[in-house]
Amino acid sequence: MQSVPPGLSARVELSPALRIALCLLLSALLAPPPAAAQPATPGSYALIPPNARQPAADFHLTDLDGKPLTLSQYRGRVVLLDFWAVDCGGCKIEIPWYVAFDKAYRAHGLQLIGIDMYGETPAKVRPFMEKAGMSYPIAIGNDAPGTQYHVESMPLTLLIDRDGRIALSHAGIVDRNQFEEAVQQLLR
Repeated sequence: MQSVPPGLSARVELSPALRIALCLLLSALLAPPPAAAQPATPGSYALIPPNARQPAADFHLTDLDGKPLTLSQYRGRVVLLDFWAVDCGGCKIEIPWYVAFDKAYRAHGLQLIGIDMYGETPAKVRPFMEKAGMSYPIAIGNDAPGTQYHVESMPLTLLIDRDGRIALSHAGIVDRNQFEEAVQQLLR
């Protein structure tokens, strides 16, 4: 290996294939993230147009009171379906908002359903529910709704229209005001 005299720089010859690979790598690193990975911006909670909405998959669970819980039993109501967990940090931020939505809009046709997806026991979930003021149906989830709704991270919240079709799906912490506007639009 040759030494380079002080004040001069060494020149490295790169093969054409290596130059292309480096250009591609730099392009990928400098490119903006895809829209799905960008943070929510005003207007990003636009509802899916009614003619483009897909049917929400029904599920069959048992709520913490031992009663059957299905999505189809709430057809005709707007459903806020929340996949959450006691130990989910983002969920702890959102749940007080959802409790407020429940109080404000239940009489207008909103139905909240919470599905705990960490497999936490009722003994762990009940005290959390009571402290948070959650008076809507809660079930301990299993793989079936997780697969049906593609739950890969939490919180995951869906708004389902009165006809049982998905009007909005959001992974991560929602923007409270924008999400509430979406709820209000569906209740009209």
